[in-house]
Amino acid sequence: MKQFLIFTITWIASNLSIPFWMVGHVHLTVNVYEDIHEIIASLGMNIIVAIGFIIEYKTNTNQKR
Repeated sequence: MKQFLIFTITWIASNLSIPFWMVGHVHLTVNVYEDIHEIIASLGMNIIVAIGFIIEYKTNTNQKR
């Protein structure tokens, strides 16, 4: 189960990071974050992508050694 969660987070970070950030930046320029749900969702998506990048970085640096 742990390997599946790591794979899922890595996959999300690899495939959805650009759409998350593009939608987030467009959304930031259009809307004012007044709703706590929007803030939490945006923060959660960015945290998932950051964790995925860290996992991929560690995996790639370990493979090169």
